[in-house]
Amino acid sequence: MKHATQSDFGRGASFALSSVDKWEVLSALNTASADFDISHRTLTVLKALLTFLPDRDIPTEPGRAVVFPANRTLSERLNGMPESTLRRHLARLVQLGLVNRHDSPNRKRYARRVGQGVELAFGFDLSPLNGHADQIFLTAERATRRAERIRTLRDRIALARQQLIALNDSRFAALIENARLILRRKSSEQTLHKLTQEMEDTADQNTGNAIHQPELRTIQLSGPDNQNERHIQDSSESKFDSEEQTSDSQIPADKKNDDANLHIVLDICTEFQDYYPKPVTGWAELVTVAEKLSPMIGIDSPVFNEARVRMGAATAATSVLCILERLQDIRSPGAYLRKLTQKAQKGTFSCIPMLKALENKGKSENCQLTT
Repeated sequence: MKHATQSDFGRGASFALSSVDKWEVLSALNTASADFDISHRTLTVLKALLTFLPDRDIPTEPGRAVVFPANRTLSERLNGMPESTLRRHLARLVQLGLVNRHDSPNRKRYARRVGQGVELAFGFDLSPLNGHADQIFLTAERATRRAERIRTLRDRIALARQQLIALNDSRFAALIENARLILRRKSSEQTLHKLTQEMEDTADQNTGNAIHQPELRTIQLSGPDNQNERHIQDSSESKFDSEEQTSDSQIPADKKNDDANLHIVLDICTEFQDYYPKPVTGWAELVTVAEKLSPMIGIDSPVFNEARVRMGAATAATSVLCILERLQDIRSPGAYLRKLTQKAQKGTFSCIPMLKALENKGKSENCQLTT
């Protein structure tokens, strides 16, 4: 039975007014493979056929894109795919209307040349890819947007699930378990949307905290010394190193100036520049960098998203950069950030001590280099 999102290729497709890049069409088909019910093995066979088309562009005229490799040649190009399997995938491409057979009287594939050009060719006609290009690109765009929505819904479910787990209430055990099972499966957008609404409504009603995206918070680095607390590093209760503050180690900052705070963070946290050397000019850019950087250092997207909700986007980004600075000392960055998020939820977290510790560590290392 055809999936609700699957699309058919119309047999009466009109050809594009200009040639179409064969690799762009193949990429779009990969993106929309589920919508067209095409397996990736079938697309691998299509890719092999495209390699026999000498030009990068698929011609606009029907019948001008015929390739004629023998099955043995195709099999070799597909790393020894059995011919029975190859014939099945070729038949699927023809059935979908992506490829047309142009058979010779004896069903062999060959070409008749006149001079330097091919006058007559028998084999597989790839020109339907040009005729269906508009539909393929449009479906691929829709598939990309759907995938983005699904990723967002999955993150929202994971965040709401963490909130319900934190309540430690047996009434929500079934809902929490259902969310876990659905997140492990490849669920439809409709299923995820319904569960998202149920999870968030339940979390809002029982925590009193609506799930939303807060404004960027100002990170004020100057503050009382009693904020210089030691932070939990990971689940084994290791610590983030902090040093005693002296009067000359206070970080100057204009409390009313977000840009000043941003410059201080960028001066102290420099490791991220190895990954993203482009200059950061605003908090929004820094948050984006932290979001992309988190999975690279072992922080799952739902963990970062929860930190962003609980701490504020700027504070969460700063925390990620601080973790990166001491990555060699932190065994579980994801667990560490979760602990900081829990402290933020209780109103007992500030990233000032981490920044001050990093500043002092940098000064100490510089002193050792100069002595």
